[in-house]
Amino acid sequence: MTGLYVAAATLFGLAIGSFLNVVIWRVPRGESVAHPPSACPRCGHAIRARDNVPVLSWLLLRGKCRDCGNPISVRYPLVEAGTGVLFAATAWFVGPHWVLPAMLYLAAISVALALIDIDTHRLPNAIVLPAYPVSLVLLALGSWNPGGVAHWDAIVRALVGAVALLLVYGIAFVVYPSGMGFGDVKLAGVLGLYLGWWGWGALFVGWFAAFLLGGIYAVALMIAGRAGRKSGIPFGPWMLLGAAAGIVAGQPLWDWYVGVL
Repeated sequence: MTGLYVAAATLFGLAIGSFLNVVIWRVPRGESVAHPPSACPRCGHAIRARDNVPVLSWLLLRGKCRDCGNPISVRYPLVEAGTGVLFAATAWFVGPHWVLPAMLYLAAISVALALIDIDTHRLPNAIVLPAYPVSLVLLALGSWNPGGVAHWDAIVRALVGAVALLLVYGIAFVVYPSGMGFGDVKLAGVLGLYLGWWGWGALFVGWFAAFLLGGIYAVALMIAGRAGRKSGIPFGPWMLLGAAAGIVAGQPLWDWYVGVL
């Protein structure tokens, strides 16, 4: 049953990944993600249904448009495959629990936000702001846990976590505005919801890991001569990666640390 459960999540992730490719391309340009249908960015021909199967269509077309023959970026199948793998890993980690929809939603917006931030150094309000009510409702469903034991303390922690990270990132933005964008502050509240839901240890480790990983990356770029002290580096992907580390390993690390003390 576990194998079927993860396999279903993988297929769902592949389909969502195909949609995320549209989101990543259109949202930063202020375009609708619903209309018009997907088309080749070079010749403008609408993509046929048989050519819109995640990963498989790109392989069968050998990475080229059926109509104009121009190459299609390998990023499209990588986003689809990566989202499928991420959904599978999320389903395996969470298991058959009512919080799974919330975690799959976080996984989906993480892919979109990370790539958009890398491309444009922006975290669009069109994705970040709706994530607050959607995440809160889905996490409340996870706390309710119909048919099982309710965990209302988790949703209280989630709210505290959101406020805590908003304050921490907000203060950092005010003190050093050139080092952090306001989009990072808004994203911090969303991630605080999830980290708080999973525990105080997840919240602390997720916050710390973002700055640790982002700092290591920035130092590595400077050592390699690819960035200077004033270079702009997208921080959103590191916030998301730090949150993932907090959710997966934060609470065990925190419990171990407290035990050592």
